[in-house]
Amino acid sequence: MKMQKRLSSIAIALAVLVILLGAYTRLTNAGLACPDWPGCYGSLAIPHAEHAELAAQRYPDSPLVPHKARSEMVHRYFAGVLGCVIAALFVLSWRAGGRLRGISGALLVLVAGQAALGMWTVTLALHPLVVTTHLLGGFAILTLLWLYRTELVRTPASAPVCRGQGLPWLGNAACGVLLLQVALGGWTSANYAAMACVELPLCQEGWQEQLKWEEAFHLPLGHASYEFGVLGKEARQTIHIAHRLGALATALLVGGFALVLIRQGAQLRFLGALLLVLLIVQIALGLANVHLALPLANALAHNLVAAHLLVCCVLARGRLSIPRLSPLLSPEAIRSQT
Repeated sequence: MKMQKRLSSIAIALAVLVILLGAYTRLTNAGLACPDWPGCYGSLAIPHAEHAELAAQRYPDSPLVPHKARSEMVHRYFAGVLGCVIAALFVLSWRAGGRLRGISGALLVLVAGQAALGMWTVTLALHPLVVTTHLLGGFAILTLLWLYRTELVRTPASAPVCRGQGLPWLGNAACGVLLLQVALGGWTSANYAAMACVELPLCQEGWQEQLKWEEAFHLPLGHASYEFGVLGKEARQTIHIAHRLGALATALLVGGFALVLIRQGAQLRFLGALLLVLLIVQIALGLANVHLALPLANALAHNLVAAHLLVCCVLARGRLSIPRLSPLLSPEAIRSQT
C-alpha cells in the first residue's frame, strides 16, 4: 500500500506536468513540430539545429524548428513516463481488487487512448475533435488519479456523507456543466477562437447577427492541416460566445454547489471553500486572457486551474451519498407512518 501511495503521488505530479506541457505545446503552435510519431523526424531523440539537413531530406515539407520540436518531444517523454507509472499502479492494484482495480484499469485504458490520440493529433494535422478529446483525456486521467489516491487513504471519517437528495443532484449538475465547459474551452483553443472576441462582457458590436452555430460546431473535414484554424471569423466568434455563456452557467452552478458545501459540516466545508476559490481564480484568468490578449503564462494557468477545478468538483461530489429507503419497509408502509 505504501508503494501505491508513492506511485499515485508521483503519477499525479506527472499528470499535472503533462497537462502543462501539452498546453504549452499547443499555445506555442508546436503541435506539428514533429511530423511523425512517436519519434521526431525519424528519431526518438530530440532533434537539434545541426539535424536540419537530415530532417529536410526525410520530411521536405516540414522544416525543422528546433525549439518547437523540443517542446513536443519533452511532452511525449513525460507522457510515456506517466503511462509506465500508471501501468505499474495497475499491476499493484490487480491483487487488491475492488475499486482500486477498477480505477487503475480505467486509467490504463485512458492512457492507451491518449497515446492513440497523440498519434492522431499528428497524422490528422491537429483536427479540432482530436485535440479537444486529447485535452479531455488528460483531465480525466488527473481526476481518476486523485480518486485512486483518495481511495487509498479512505477512512471511516472520510466515508461519503449522506446529505439528502438535493445536494448530490446539484453536485451532478455542477460536474456536468463544468465538464461541458472544459470541452468548450478545448474546442475554442483547437479552433484558434480564443481571441475571436476582444471585448467584454461578450463581443464586438453586432455579434448577434453574426452567429453561425451550425458552422461553429460541425466537424471540418478534408483539410490538409488544421493548424491556425480553418473556420471563418463568424464561426470562431460563435464558439467564443458559447464558451463565455458556458462560463456564466458554470459560475452559477459550480458556485452554488460550493456555497452549499461551505454551509455543511467540516468534512465538506474545506472542499466547498477550495472549489469556490478555484472558480473565482478561473473566472479572473479567463477575463485576463481577453483583456491582456492571451499571454502565455496566463493561458497556461487558465488550463491548469480548469483541470483542478474539475478534480475538486468530482471529489466533492464523491463525498456525498443519496439516502436510501430501508429495505425492510415498503413505500406503502412508509406512507402509512406519515
